[in-house]
Amino acid sequence: MTDEAGRVFREAWIAGVMKHHPGEPKPGYVAPWEETAEWERQAAAAVYHQIRQFAEISGGNTVKLTREQKGRFVAICWVAQIHQHFEEPKPSYVADWEALPQWQRETDSDIFEAIE
Repeated sequence: MTDEAGRVFREAWIAGVMKHHPGEPKPGYVAPWEETAEWERQAAAAVYHQIRQFAEISGGNTVKLTREQKGRFVAICWVAQIHQHFEEPKPSYVADWEALPQWQRETDSDIFEAIE
C-alpha cells in the first residue's frame, strides 16, 4: 500500500515537472520510482496519505480549495517530511511557499489534484 501510494505521488510529481519546469529538469527530478531514494519513497507515501486523509476528513470539500491552497498543503507536508528525514536540511529543502520556484508551486498543486 505504501509503495503504491508513493508511486502515485512520484508519478504526479514527474508529470508536473515535465509540464511546468522551464528547460531541462535535473535528472533526479524525473528519476523513476526504482531509482528514488528510500527516504523519498517514504516521504512521498506519507504525503499521499496526508492528502487523502485531508480530503476525507473535510468531507470531500477540498475540491473547493484554490490551486494555491492545494499546492501549499503539499508543500508544507513535504517540508515536515524533510525535517523527519534530515537533521539539518539545506534551506532550499524547507523553503516557504513564496520562495519556491513557480514550476514547483504548479507541480505541488497538480500533485494534490491528482491524489485528491
